[in-house]
Amino acid sequence: MTRQEACDPAGAISILLGAVLALVGAIGLVRLPDIFARMHAATKPQTLGLLLILVGLALNVRNWASVATLLIVVGARALTAPVTAHILGRAGYRTGISEDDLLHHDELGEAYRRMEQDEGSAP
Repeated sequence: MTRQEACDPAGAISILLGAVLALVGAIGLVRLPDIFARMHAATKPQTLGLLLILVGLALNVRNWASVATLLIVVGARALTAPVTAHILGRAGYRTGISEDDLLHHDELGEAYRRMEQDEGSAP
């Protein structure tokens, strides 16, 4: 078996696993109860699913220019997904759409309440 013949099934399996992870993330977005759980479903399996799909594409394409482009996509996704999730979580918490009974530990609550009191007492 040549190297090229060995890469084709590995690429197909990688693409299939990535698609399954993306599906799991999409189902999580619909089924999970609050913004923080949905945020987790939107970032973790989606990012790993995209990584597996791009690895599968790189195994099948075998072109250095295409692989370089895929690496740029992986880097951009790896940098933007955590930042986006953090901003969405913070905005959800500040607007009050998060369900407080689902929070196990609220590290932001005391500081946020103190900040609201300081802003309310300002002239």
